[in-house]
Amino acid sequence: MSGGLLVAGTTSDAGKSVVTAGICRWLVRQGVKVAPFKGQNMSLNSFVTREGAEIGRAQAMQAQACRVEPTALMNPVLLKPGGERSSQVVLLGKPVGELSARGYHGGRQQQLLGTVLDCLAELRGTYDAVICEGAGSPAEINLRRTDIVNMGIARGARLPVLVVGDIDRGGVFASFFGTVALLSPEDQELVAGFLVNKFRGDVSLLEPGLDMLHGLTGRRTYGVLPYRHGLGIDEEDGLRVSLRGTVRESNVAPPVGEDVLRVAVCAVPLMSNFTDVDALAAEPGVVVRFVDRPEELADADLVVVPGTRGTVRALEWLRERGLADTLVRRAAEGRPVLGICGGFQVLGEHIEDDVESRAGEVAGLGVLPVRVRFAREKTLTRPVGEALGERVEGYEIHHGIAEVTGGDPFLDGCRVGQTWGTHWHGSLESDGFRRAFLREVAAAAGRRFVPAPDTSFAALREEQLDRLGDLIEQHADTDALWRLIESGAPQGLPFIPPGAPA
Repeated sequence: MSGGLLVAGTTSDAGKSVVTAGICRWLVRQGVKVAPFKGQNMSLNSFVTREGAEIGRAQAMQAQACRVEPTALMNPVLLKPGGERSSQVVLLGKPVGELSARGYHGGRQQQLLGTVLDCLAELRGTYDAVICEGAGSPAEINLRRTDIVNMGIARGARLPVLVVGDIDRGGVFASFFGTVALLSPEDQELVAGFLVNKFRGDVSLLEPGLDMLHGLTGRRTYGVLPYRHGLGIDEEDGLRVSLRGTVRESNVAPPVGEDVLRVAVCAVPLMSNFTDVDALAAEPGVVVRFVDRPEELADADLVVVPGTRGTVRALEWLRERGLADTLVRRAAEGRPVLGICGGFQVLGEHIEDDVESRAGEVAGLGVLPVRVRFAREKTLTRPVGEALGERVEGYEIHHGIAEVTGGDPFLDGCRVGQTWGTHWHGSLESDGFRRAFLREVAAAAGRRFVPAPDTSFAALREEQLDRLGDLIEQHADTDALWRLIESGAPQGLPFIPPGAPA
């Protein structure tokens, strides 16, 4: 069996995904064959593997950090929220049904623990090390009985646990102590120590607190990571942590042409795969913003209607906000609009949905000659094609089947004037196609914008992952971290009362 580690956090968004990716990249640069793992992920930001399995995009990016191909084993359970109280359950890459939160936590989740541990064991039999990411906090005492992503798999697989805390939020010492103190004695045995994330200032001022924390818990701190702008990878559903933020903060190159290009993204409900627009923001001179009011579309050169887990709900939202009328006017005026997946479906003439919303027949915005029927089987593919004279790669995740009755072909969707629609996520990551598309948009918008000739989205992602690896290598005790991965949690760690409630 190989080495392993569970990266847990004091809270959601403490930096678990980033730290996991950074540890993976550091290890692979040391010649270690490593894989990522997250037993259960709740996200609308997903990806399709080469074998046609749907997993969280964070695990796909962590696999890239490991320089391996992502597989369903790396994220065996994916929950895709469809409303306030229900989610689609994706098991080993395939949807198996909708469950309420009560139904899932009431029994179904615990039944999946064996599957999750089997997937982890298979990875550990193949790789030198598996770096696992937890979810939320391991001290969510109301959910511990059915846990399959934090201490549930740590106990099941005897993994040492590293707890990450975001010091930029404040209260990190209390969060570290409280996390340990709310775990049972058996769980506490596996919590090896802590990692401070997003520290600003002089580390020497923090060290007395770390010493006191060690004295209180008997557990050491494995590193203090400084605050760095734009280190987020494709995480769950926080817009601020996508690569878009990284590129906008790190890219200081001026526009190649005389003008910038303004892109407005409609922030529809249950927005999925918002990372589609990261590749646009990677271009010098392209300004991307998310909007929810019609007046915010006025100066946009391109409007993107992104994917959504609730096509009919998004359509209603667009109409309620007045954005629908603005989109229809833009299309009639020949001003560029791009619909992706659910956004493509919204732009069509007619939607028949007895699967996702169960709303039956609904009129679309009618700007593209497309009729959509929702099928129970989900389409999960990795298509390759050509558009605007350039090779394009993408991935599809949708229940809606589009019948295109007119317009010009466009990536298995269609184009009418300057309104474009496709089910393909990720198409704008194809550099040649993205540049050709932006030239068309700029011409239609009357902007003297010129795409940079050498922007490589893949190279930017690699650079970002290397920055994460550098962060671990330079600011964590990597010798101690490797001993933890290889040998497990130290023996004789003290129990911190009161422990988990009975």
